[in-house]
Amino acid sequence: MWYIIFAIATIGALYGLWLLYRKAGKQGWEAVVPIYGQYVMAQLVGRPTWWIIWLFVPIVNIFIFYDLYLNFIKAFGKRRFWENAAAVLVPFIVLPMWGKDPNVKYLGLSTTDEFKQKYPYKKSTAREWADAIIFATVAASLIRGFLIEAYMIPTGSMERSLLVGDFLFVSKLNYGPRVPMTPLAFPFAHHTMPITGGKAYSELIKVPYKRLPGFQDIKRYDVVVFNFPEEIERPIDKRENYIKRCVGLPGDVVSMERARLFVNGEPAFTDPDFQTNYIVETEPNGLNMQRLLDMRIEVDQVNTEPGIGFYVLHMTKEEADQVKSWESVKSFREQIFEPQDASPGASAFPHYKGGVVWNYDNFGPIHVPAKGWTVKLDSLTVPLYERAIQIYEGNTFEKRGDGYYINNVKADSYTFKMNYYWMMGDNRHNSLDSRGWGFVPEDHIVGKALFTWMSWDKDGTFLSKIRWNRIFKGIE
Repeated sequence: MWYIIFAIATIGALYGLWLLYRKAGKQGWEAVVPIYGQYVMAQLVGRPTWWIIWLFVPIVNIFIFYDLYLNFIKAFGKRRFWENAAAVLVPFIVLPMWGKDPNVKYLGLSTTDEFKQKYPYKKSTAREWADAIIFATVAASLIRGFLIEAYMIPTGSMERSLLVGDFLFVSKLNYGPRVPMTPLAFPFAHHTMPITGGKAYSELIKVPYKRLPGFQDIKRYDVVVFNFPEEIERPIDKRENYIKRCVGLPGDVVSMERARLFVNGEPAFTDPDFQTNYIVETEPNGLNMQRLLDMRIEVDQVNTEPGIGFYVLHMTKEEADQVKSWESVKSFREQIFEPQDASPGASAFPHYKGGVVWNYDNFGPIHVPAKGWTVKLDSLTVPLYERAIQIYEGNTFEKRGDGYYINNVKADSYTFKMNYYWMMGDNRHNSLDSRGWGFVPEDHIVGKALFTWMSWDKDGTFLSKIRWNRIFKGIE
């Protein structure tokens, strides 16, 4: 239905341009030819015709197009605020109306000094402010949506690679900017209105997934921002943003054995700042909590009983070696789950109801789907891929007495339409990641984390609240 409405609106706008081009002494058909129509428009408003080159540059082309377009209607004397707004919001109404109006005439090259002297127009103070605010909002929204966006790290799932309080710039260009799928939204709000709460977007218009060309494909071990796949209550581009390391690319086989990650059968990259849990038992006096705070070691659990202290700490290997040497420590071991152990809280993906249950330190091997890859459907593969087939790729899926049915057609295999990724946090025992909810589809990918532009330590004092050594630090 929306495609029909969009087509009718487009035809109406092009018809209006056709009429206005004829009023300006040009052929009507010239208005509807892409690129050439803007070349002619540049002539009609007095802009250099070479400006059409900018129409091939993403983001810049939007500003060039609207400069030509708004100056074009100015050439017909349409310079008031409501006329500009109407020309942008409802061109299919006002352009044919102006084209049919005998009082609307082409006045000349609207960007030239001669035109401005012959047809002077002074904007009110309110109009000046309105134009400035609208331009700033549009420019910032385009930059945020298509070029680069700022994010803040709220949790410790990427410690110590990324710290709580790090402010990042995330590039949309590296992997290609995603065209907004829910374009009607309040500026600068992700999914919730500031102050008042409630939805900051409307689902009146939904755009199918489309990604513009980027500079690169996602590389293994890139730090990636993506929309949380398990959150199905909101549209894809309005779901919570997560940041993890991409450890599995489309087509990779990923597994984990006693907390050691393997990709395609080979030991995977381990960040030097990689963290896991350590269980520490101490003398009755326990650990020095201020010392732990000074080292910024996260304390997950503390149990103090008569005669003993018990702690669960998130630490790097280097930090663990320091704590292990403290005099009060009686026993010290890394917490690694065995294959038969259950992960704290819940089982790992795919949450088998029976049989072997994976956990956060032992899972797989699991094949990450690639676009065009065909998987045979059976009792072993269906638990792994049913969600992707049904939720992410939009099919109906059910098991009947005589087999599996996809979109009510019996099937013994399925060919994937999208690429998928396996994301994990560097803080392996304190990260909600693919081990808990599986694959990340390509349409959920937001961008690549580039560098921290600011880092705020809530436990610091005065100037030490800013982590100066992390400002403009690249993310690896």
